[in-house]
Amino acid sequence: MKSLEKNNLVITAAAAMLAVTFVWAYWPALVGLVHAWNTVPDYSHGFFVVPVAVFILWARRERFPGVSGRLAWLGLGLVALSLAVRMLGVRFYLDAVEGWSILLWAGGAAWFLCGWRVFRWSLPSVVFLWFMVPLPFRLEHALSRPLQHAATRISCWILQCLGQPALSEGNIILLGDARLEVAQACSGLRIFVGIVALAFVFVVLVRRTWWEKALLVVCILPITLAANVTRIVATGLLLQWVDGENAHRIIHDWAGYVMIPYAAVLFGLAVLYLGKLVQRVDMVDAGDVARHLAEV
Repeated sequence: MKSLEKNNLVITAAAAMLAVTFVWAYWPALVGLVHAWNTVPDYSHGFFVVPVAVFILWARRERFPGVSGRLAWLGLGLVALSLAVRMLGVRFYLDAVEGWSILLWAGGAAWFLCGWRVFRWSLPSVVFLWFMVPLPFRLEHALSRPLQHAATRISCWILQCLGQPALSEGNIILLGDARLEVAQACSGLRIFVGIVALAFVFVVLVRRTWWEKALLVVCILPITLAANVTRIVATGLLLQWVDGENAHRIIHDWAGYVMIPYAAVLFGLAVLYLGKLVQRVDMVDAGDVARHLAEV
C-alpha cells in the first residue's frame, strides 16, 4: 500500500513538473496561436480544437486501456524531442513547426505519465491538435490559390446561368457596375480545414468500412467548393439588389459566419446519403435455414 501511494506521489510530482515545463517553454507559442485565432479568419476555429480533442477522448472512453501505474521513460524522450523541435522552429522562425511540436509534447506526456497503451489510445486526440496550428505560408498559399480560382470560375458560370451579366477577370467577378472580388480570405480554405477536421472526427469515432470512410474523405473538396460557391453566388445576387457600401459589408460578413455550419450540414447530408446507399445485410447460414425449415 505504501509502495502504491509512493508511486502515485511520484507520478503526481512528475505531472506537475511537466506542466510547469510546458508553460515555461510554450507560453510565447500559445500567445501566438491565440493571436492568430483572434485575427486570422481562416483559423478562428482554433479555439474549438482542444475541446473537440477532449470530446474525442470522452467518446472513446470505453476503449481506455487503464493507466500503467508507473512512469514510462521513453515518453520523456518524446517530450525532450518536442522541446528540441520547438527550438528548431524558433531558431529558423518556423511558427508552424513550433506549434506542431506541441503535439509531440502532448503525446510524450501521455506516454510518460500513463504508459504506452494510453499513448496509443490518445493518439487520435493528439493528432487532432494539428488543426489548431496555422499552416505555413507556402502551404496555405498553395491550397488557397486553386480553391480561389475554382470558386471564381464556378460562381461566375452559375451567375451567368441565373441571367446575371457576370464576367471573371482573374479572381474578380464583374457584375454590371459591381465588382465581386474572391480574395484569398474568401478562397474557402477555412471551410476546407473545417470539413477536414469534421471528417477526421467522423472517421475516428464512427464505425464504417474503410471504403465508406474513403468516400467521405473524397467528398471534402466538392463540399468545400459547393459551400464557398453558394456564398459567392448569394453575395453576387444580393449586390445586385442591395445598395450601399455598409450593406455590402454586412452581407459579406454574415455570409462568412454561416459557411462553416452550412458546410457541416452538407457533410451531414453526404453521410446520410451514404448510409441510405449502403445497406447492411445480415448473413444467414444456408444450413441453419434448412434445419429451421425441417423443424417447422
